[in-house]
Amino acid sequence: MSAQPMHIHPYERNWMVFSAVMLVLFATAVSVAAFGMGIQVPAPEQRVDPRIVATDPNSPWSNPGLREVSPGKYDAYILAHAIPVWEYLPKEITVPAGSSVSFYVTSSDVQHGFKIQDTNANFMVIPGQVSKLTIKFNKPGTYNYICTEYCGSGHGIMYGAIIVTP
Repeated sequence: MSAQPMHIHPYERNWMVFSAVMLVLFATAVSVAAFGMGIQVPAPEQRVDPRIVATDPNSPWSNPGLREVSPGKYDAYILAHAIPVWEYLPKEITVPAGSSVSFYVTSSDVQHGFKIQDTNANFMVIPGQVSKLTIKFNKPGTYNYICTEYCGSGHGIMYGAIIVTP
């Protein structure tokens, strides 16, 4: 007895073609969004000891805040913590419009989230790891940053603001 060639029903073949086309469309949409819209994937910038990051005199998080590195370019060192109170330090940052700010964010205790509203900045803040992301603020206004990862009963009060002046 000879083997018969296998046939695919036209209905099934059409669904396979449709599925392949949809996968290509989805991959194209993600690629366009990632490259065309400037989406960055935050990566660990460095490691720190979360037990002493806030008290080590050589650590920029012992005095968190904004530092101008060149005209129109700033580094913002932000420390998230839940003990003794849930907060980001500093609570407020002020920069002129057109500034580019590199955020260096770490936690001294538990995992937090960091989202700057009205931007595409949103990443995890993990104890012992420094997350870095650079954003250019062209439009004056107030951009709130909030914790997006449940970190305890005070999670809802973890917020701060970036004030962009004209």
